[in-house]
Formats: sequence, structure tokens, C-alpha cells
Amino acid sequence: MADPAGRNWDQDLRHWMEAVDAEGALKTITGAETTEEIGGILDLYQRKMGNPAILFDEVPGFPKGHRVLANVLTSVQRINVALGLPADGSERDLVLWWRDYMKHAPKFAPETVATGALQENVVEGDAIDITSIPTPTWHEHDGGPFIGTGCMVVMKDPDDGWVNYGAYRVQTHGPKTASVMMSPGRHGRLIMDKYHARGEPCPVAVVAGMHPTLLMIAGLEIPQGVSEYDAVGGIFGEPVRTLEMPRTGIPVPANAEIAFEGYIHQDDLVEEGPLGEWTGYYAGGKRMQPAIRIETFMHRDEPVLLGVIPAVPPNDNTYYLGSYRSGAVWNQLEAAGIPDVKGVCAHEAGGSRLWLTVSIKQRYGGHSKQAGLIASQCYAGGYTNRWVIVVDDDIDPTNTNDVLWAMCTRFDPRMDMEQIDGAWSTSLDPMCYDGDTDKRNSRLVIDACRPWNRMDEFPIVARSSRELDDRIREKWAHVLPDGT
Repeated sequence: MADPAGRNWDQDLRHWMEAVDAEGALKTITGAETTEEIGGILDLYQRKMGNPAILFDEVPGFPKGHRVLANVLTSVQRINVALGLPADGSERDLVLWWRDYMKHAPKFAPETVATGALQENVVEGDAIDITSIPTPTWHEHDGGPFIGTGCMVVMKDPDDGWVNYGAYRVQTHGPKTASVMMSPGRHGRLIMDKYHARGEPCPVAVVAGMHPTLLMIAGLEIPQGVSEYDAVGGIFGEPVRTLEMPRTGIPVPANAEIAFEGYIHQDDLVEEGPLGEWTGYYAGGKRMQPAIRIETFMHRDEPVLLGVIPAVPPNDNTYYLGSYRSGAVWNQLEAAGIPDVKGVCAHEAGGSRLWLTVSIKQRYGGHSKQAGLIASQCYAGGYTNRWVIVVDDDIDPTNTNDVLWAMCTRFDPRMDMEQIDGAWSTSLDPMCYDGDTDKRNSRLVIDACRPWNRMDEFPIVARSSRELDDRIREKWAHVLPDGT
């Protein structure tokens, strides 16, 4: 199908793989096994963003064609392909696109269809075996295989029928059992708690291979009450086509690669983890987490498991979130009335969550501190944040050296630092505190802007003006280094 902008959407993972392969950004590796080799190869590829996506085929012990795709969204090029944007667009272009999308994109409710490629293999009862999918132990010290990393965990609110999905980690525990880890405050956890408060099991579906745009939205802060399917439809320019799972009625993408459904019963827990996570640690250890008792298992012929793996930053699990979160925090600052925001960067070193830099053009005393405090607590910036740095508009928030220079030369610890305690966090944060269920942390807001009361007398920067730069480039371009 074609959207109004002329982009072609098949709404499945294979269409994206073909487009990425055409860009020379997909590499096939054969013969790697699931216990340590797939994860070990991936770890080396993932240490530098921009390496190609990897398709693992001919996995020992599994049929040829049962594949694993990983290192998926580790380049701006491949993110752009997923969103239907020019492959050669820049990271700044992507931030601005997200800002515009969140403000103006239409929403399309999903369209229920009767059939789809996902139904090529449907298994119920004792024949269910999710271990038939090649599922790696992604890190050397993981507690087992995790079928759900680049996944959708789909639920339906029992009160109003709101369909929500999120990218929560899902561990394989046997042919018919999986587990799901959802932090307090996340939408899936809130929905599950509603069912259990009524004394009812919570219906759930897990999708483990789908178009990367569906995955990207799963990891974003979509407002409560708005379905992620509607948001993806706004990107596709058409409704997402979904099938209703036969037992729960939960909608899943009709052309998904792998999906299963079942129920989470109250107090039915299994030992889960550890998993090397997006903060770069095995934070959380082994814990008891809700079990999913599986009642239906579906997959396409020659299924592709989508793996989007957390690890020491940079990593596939968080890299794609940086441009989105930068745009989302920027929009939410403006919505809160903060004027003259010139840029936002959610730094990958903090897993695109733990470190935000906000650039502003100062307009009044307290402007910079106000911007930092709001960025630290707005919905897109408040979860598992550690640092918010506010800089002047002459500082590029994406340039780490420039940000550190501003911190070294424009920050006074006596008055330019605010500590916030008891903020929203997760057990994946190695520095969280306050018990097993109420995970919180502390964070700092750093005002690294020129002091407002010294703006006129503050020393000028020892760098050529833009006007001199332009004159030099015009006359001396033939001797200047590339990119100057």
C-alpha cells in the first residue's frame, strides 16, 4: 500500500529488511549457535553505532530459515528507512521530524482483518513450543534466553478497552511458559494490576518480530489512553492491520513474524533474569516476575526473531530512543511555557534517558533553572533520569565536548546545582533506592549557562565569529579540512 506521501508500506519486518539490504546495511551470518555465539558476535558489532544489521541464519539445532535479526536500529540511516524518511537524513533532521510528528501527525485506528501471514503456523494446547524459535542467551551471564527484547507486549484495559503495548523484556522458561518484567508506573503494569484487583487473570499477547516502526513506538512515552497502534498509523499514513488472537481477542499485527497469547494469573511468579540491561549492568539480578501461561502460539514460515539488545551504551535498545526523546522533551518544555528552547539532546551515554542537555537563549533571571527542573520531571524526561544540563544557545547540546566545556566554565556549584530526591526510577538503574516495589532515584539539574546578572560583562568566547567563518570558508575552502 502507499501512503499520501508516496511511501510504500508492507507493514512487516521483511519489507524493512529488503530496503536496508538495498542500502548495503544488512549482513547475513550463518552457523552461529544460540548459547553464546550469536550474543558474542552481536556484542562486538554493537560497540560502535553504524555497523550493519545482522541476520543470523542456519542456526545449529533449528531449521534453515528460522532466523534471528539483531543490531537493528543502530544507525540514523536504518531508523530513517523504518520511518519512511530519506536514508541520508541527519540526526538533527530526525529530532525535528519527531517534534513535528508528535505535534501534527494524524492518528489512524487499527483495522481488524481476518487473515494474515502470521497465521501460516498456528499451534494450541500441548503442541505449543516457543523454544522452537532460535532464541539466544544474549549476554554471557544472562539467566537464560529472552524471546522478547525487540518485542511488543500487548494488553487491553478492562475498563475502557484501551489497547496498549510496550517493549518489556520477556524470558523463555519452557515450551508453554514465559515471564514479563514491567516496572512500576508503566502502562502494562497498571493494566495488569487492574485485572488482578478484580480477581481476574490478565490477558496478554507477545509479538516477537514486526516492522521496526511498531517496535520504536513500543519504547516511547505514548500518553495513557492513546493506543500505540494509532500512533504508528500516523507514521504509516494508514491503519495498522491487526488480527485478533483466538483466546484473548487481543489485536496483533497481521504480518508479524512470531506471536503468542495467554494469561498472567495473580501471584503466579517465576524466577526471572538476570539480563544485561540498557544501563550497562546486570541490575535487578534474579527476581520473581509474572508468568505468562501460553495458550496459542503463531509464527510465519521461516520466522524471524527480532532482537534489540540492551547493553553498555551505545546499544540497539536505546540508540533509536535518543532522537525521539530529544524531540519529546523539547515539545513538552514548550508546552509548559518555556520560551526559546534551541535544542535538546538525550545522550546515548546515558541510554538516552539518564542524561539530558537542554540549550536555551536566556530571556530572564531563573529561565535556565526553570528549564532544567521541568526537563527533569516532564513525562518524556522524568523516568530514570540522572543529569539535566542546561546550556546557552551558543552550545550545541549534541556536542559532548562543548557541553563539558560549558559545565567547566559557566557552572558555580554554590548556586547552579539542584538535587531532586525520590524521583521515578526502575530496578534497572544500579543507583535506585527505596525497596523492591517503589524504585526511586536522585538526580541533579546543572545550570551551565552564563550567569544572568553578568551577561553583559561575562568574558567573550575566544572563537571566530560566524561572519568571519563565512568569509574564510568562501576564500579558503580549498585548504580547509572536510566538514569545516
